[in-house]
Amino acid sequence: MADDDAALRALRVIADAAGRSRPRTAADFSDPDVPVAATVVLLREGDAGPEVLMIRRPDRGSFGGAWVFPGGRLDAADGDPAIEEAAARAAALRETREETGLELDAGGLVPLSCWDPPPGIALRIRTWFFLGSDPGGELAPEPQEVDAVEWTRPADVLARHARGELTLYPPTFVTLDDLAGHADVQAILETARISGLKRYATVAREGAGGPMLLWQGDADYEDDRSSAVGAASRHRLDLSRLPWVYTRTP
Repeated sequence: MADDDAALRALRVIADAAGRSRPRTAADFSDPDVPVAATVVLLREGDAGPEVLMIRRPDRGSFGGAWVFPGGRLDAADGDPAIEEAAARAAALRETREETGLELDAGGLVPLSCWDPPPGIALRIRTWFFLGSDPGGELAPEPQEVDAVEWTRPADVLARHARGELTLYPPTFVTLDDLAGHADVQAILETARISGLKRYATVAREGAGGPMLLWQGDADYEDDRSSAVGAASRHRLDLSRLPWVYTRTP
């Protein structure tokens, strides 16, 4: 029942985004009033390909019961919030240590993405994602923050989500989808270094079948449909039913 409750909470958040979101402005992505968080996508080589460290939140709070990457909000110890990436990097190290017991090297983190939720919704947290390699050592989950932890292949997490066996939120889903196409950890890290930081300025819409999220590069991203991209261009996540479908055309 706990997993079902978590899934319902996630759907309510997504439906709220589709129903309450307002058009984006240029200032939304750097709005200083939006809380900032950081998370680390920890990677290691497994027998059947790259594995990622996933933790499940206790069944309470905004992300209760969901499977996520280690991380959390910035606090005063993380540095000047005006220098957002540096403060987010410090928070990523601190939160990973507090939640899993693993000590990471700041220089080993590779910036992957920054996600800004749809403007106008009740809960907005701008989140930085970093890639990191498994430092080794024994996992020591913090019971107040983590009630399950496992190393697993991204494709296996997505398959379980498609069957309704666990709860994910869209940034986690899209990140796992991106990771699933790589043969080894080195390929993942090199791709991120070459590509540079990806910024996801999210727009929520109510599609014909249900809620969907859109990002730059989608033909329907702009409200006035004046985007220069082609009419068939897609960069969206269809959340209307399981399995979710993430589409990004070149």
